[in-house]
Amino acid sequence: MSPLATYRRLMSFTGYAYVAVAFLGRLPLAMSQLGTLLLVAGSTGSYAAGGTTAGSLAVANAISAPVAGALADRFGQRPVVLFQSVGGAAGLVTVVALAAADVGWHGQAVAAAVTGLLLPQVGPLARVRWRPITDQGDRVDHSRLVDAAFSYEGSADEASFVLGPALVGLAVSIASPSAGLIFAAALLAVFGSWFALHPTAGLAHRTPAARPTTAATPAPSGAAARRSVNAGAGVVTASLLILSFAQVSIGMVFGSVQTATSVLATAAGEPGLTGVLHGLLGVGGVVTGLAVAVLPSSFTHERRLQVFAGSLLLLSLPLLLVDNLWTLAVALTGLGVAVAPYMITVFTLAERITPRQRTGAAMSILAGSTGIGYATGSTLAGRLADWNGHTAAFAVTVAAGFIATLLTALSLPRLRAEQRRFGASGVEPVAAHG
Repeated sequence: MSPLATYRRLMSFTGYAYVAVAFLGRLPLAMSQLGTLLLVAGSTGSYAAGGTTAGSLAVANAISAPVAGALADRFGQRPVVLFQSVGGAAGLVTVVALAAADVGWHGQAVAAAVTGLLLPQVGPLARVRWRPITDQGDRVDHSRLVDAAFSYEGSADEASFVLGPALVGLAVSIASPSAGLIFAAALLAVFGSWFALHPTAGLAHRTPAARPTTAATPAPSGAAARRSVNAGAGVVTASLLILSFAQVSIGMVFGSVQTATSVLATAAGEPGLTGVLHGLLGVGGVVTGLAVAVLPSSFTHERRLQVFAGSLLLLSLPLLLVDNLWTLAVALTGLGVAVAPYMITVFTLAERITPRQRTGAAMSILAGSTGIGYATGSTLAGRLADWNGHTAAFAVTVAAGFIATLLTALSLPRLRAEQRRFGASGVEPVAAHG
């Protein structure tokens, strides 16, 4: 099956309207962090204050994401995401109101943190829906369909990182950062709620059907089966921790790039270009992300992670040399080529080593880890920028690439063994009937 035919088949399961809703529903999270950073930095004149406030939103979101994911696994996505969409929209409006009332940045940081607790992780929850969605069709090439779905979701995340900050930048140029956050609130109230109420939310909460085993792979039973499940759960926890740290590094890239780009754009007298420039990080990533679906199976996911992490480090180094907006645009476009494949591989590995009934929590943990990395990266970059400008802030981006490369090199044997032990189905095998 050709890549285009694979993606068309995915769309046939849901329709294009669902894809549009899921994409627009994830934009507010991408918009809120940069919008908060620019709002507070502009009102206080301190990038440290702006970065810390945006970081407080990201950290709070990281804390709440696994909880929301676990609740969605247990009670279904519909009530959880609907509550978060309405509450998150109200929180964004509150942050803007506090800024308009000249409340100090500490008060805005508290409001941003509360908002972060409420903002839904639409991207990870959309990933959870794809396996049951594709179960509606036949089982031929099912694994490739799921891989294609995750490649699409990674590209959609990258595209949201392009459009979200760009919309904020446009709002800054036309009106103010407040306008960007108000627009984000409106998007969340409409499309976040629509995503919550979409029929696919019910599929995500459906009990997965067990896949039969073949005669060559007899199913364990009784105590042996329970020991297998328990052992697998423990290994999954350790492996998921590794992948969570991998996502922390990519979050550091996002946070540090946003802050450093804001510093350079403001110094050049073009603060409104911050979102557009940051969006270039996702331009190359959208293309390379979609291409991940056609990589040969012989190029294993563990090996991909190693290669993409090394590319992340290599392509971040030019950021230390930029001294104007044109060279920054080229460097960010190049870096984005590695970002999407890296993220797609992390999420795909997590889906493959996680029991299906826990996938929502696992995806949300990774998303939360990204938020922790964003908070770390934006805070460190903000403090370094106050000290020595954009180059010092971009040093955090390079450090994140180094961490990703080192972590992957050290964890590669464990991730390889984990896939062999648990497999890629996410469902414990049972004996076939008849």
